[in-house]
Amino acid sequence: MKIGFLYNSQNHQILHSLPMALELSILRPDWQVEVLAPSQAHLDYVAQFVGLYPGARVALRLLRQPMAVGLIRRFRPMPVPPKVWSLLHNRAYLNSFDVLVMTDKTSLWMRRFGVDRPKLINTEHGAGDRDVAVDARVAKFDFNLIPSPKIANWLVEAGYLKSDRYAVSAYAKFDIVRRLHRDRPPLFGNGRPTVLYNPHFEPTLSSWPRFGMAVLDAMARQDRFNLVFAPHMRLFDPPTPRRLAAFDRFKDVPHMRIDLGSDASCDMTYTLGADLYMGDVSSQVYEYLVNPRPCVFLNAHGVEWRDSPRYLFWHFGPVLDDLDGLPDRLANAIARHGEWRAHQEKAFAANFDLSVPDPGRHNAQLLADWLSRGI
Repeated sequence: MKIGFLYNSQNHQILHSLPMALELSILRPDWQVEVLAPSQAHLDYVAQFVGLYPGARVALRLLRQPMAVGLIRRFRPMPVPPKVWSLLHNRAYLNSFDVLVMTDKTSLWMRRFGVDRPKLINTEHGAGDRDVAVDARVAKFDFNLIPSPKIANWLVEAGYLKSDRYAVSAYAKFDIVRRLHRDRPPLFGNGRPTVLYNPHFEPTLSSWPRFGMAVLDAMARQDRFNLVFAPHMRLFDPPTPRRLAAFDRFKDVPHMRIDLGSDASCDMTYTLGADLYMGDVSSQVYEYLVNPRPCVFLNAHGVEWRDSPRYLFWHFGPVLDDLDGLPDRLANAIARHGEWRAHQEKAFAANFDLSVPDPGRHNAQLLADWLSRGI
C-alpha cells in the first residue's frame, strides 16, 4: 500500500500528523510511506524530526510546481506555493497513491481535478473552540482522525460525522514535542516570569490590530516580566524585512523576544516555556495547558463571551477589555491562578485524552486498522 502524508500548508500544521507517518512506517514496513510537500523548506523541516523515531523509514518527496510559481518566487516571498495550483499541477502523482493523509481541508480540491483513486484521510491541526472546528467538509473525507473528544461530539451532533467515518485519536503533536524538548533550557535566564503573547491572525477575532503594539510597548517599559511575542504564524506570513522593521525598537530590549514565525513558534517551545499565556482565540492555549498555568485574554472586539460555547477558553483566566495597568493585572492573574486551575484541568481533559502514552503510534494503529478492514 502506498500512503502519502500531504503537507500543502504552512509548517505549523506538520507536527499534528508527522508522528503518525513516522510510526506507521515502523508499524507497517510492508507499506510505502511518503511525505509530500510543496517546498524544500518543508522537507528540511520534516527531516529534523525523523531521527526522533528510531526505525522510521519515510521517503520525502518534493511536489512539482508550475514554472510561473518559480518565477514569482524570485521576486516575491512565497513560503507556500498557491495550494490549489499545486494540487492541480501534481494531480497525476497524487492519483498514484492508495491513501492521502492531510491536515488541511483545502486539499479536498484535488477531487475536482480527477484525483479519485486514493482514500482521503483528515487528521485536523489543532483543537480549539472556534466555529472553524465544526467544519462540514469533514464529511467529504473517507475517514477522519479527530484529536479531541469534545470536537468529535460537536461534529457528530452537527451531522457531519458517521460512526464508520471517524475515530477519536490522540493529540500527536504532544508526542513529537515531548521527544524534542526533553532537555529544554529556559527561555530567559533572568529569573523573571515569562509572558507569551500569542494573538490570532484573523482581524475580526484577533487582539493584534487594536492592542498589539500597545502590549509590546507596555511590556518593553516594565521590568517585572519577560515577554515572548509569537503570534500565529499566519499573522505576518511571510515575515519580510519590511514587516520585521516595525519591531526594530524592541531589538535591544533584553527581556523581550519577537518571533514572527520561526520553527520555535510552532513546536511548542514557547507554550511549554512560558509562565503566563496572553492571547485571544488561538487554539494554542489548549497546548499551553498541557501544564496548567495562568492565562489572560484580550477582548478587543467587545465580544459577549460568557455564555458562548466558542469562548470556553476565556473561562481559563481574566478577560481584559483594555490594557490599563497591564503589568499589575498580569501579576494578579498569576497570584489568583488557583481560581481558574480546576476549570483549566476540566476543559483540557474534555479536549484531549492524555491516557494514551504514545499518541503517534496510537494514531498510526487506528489508521492501519481502518485501512486493513478494506473500507
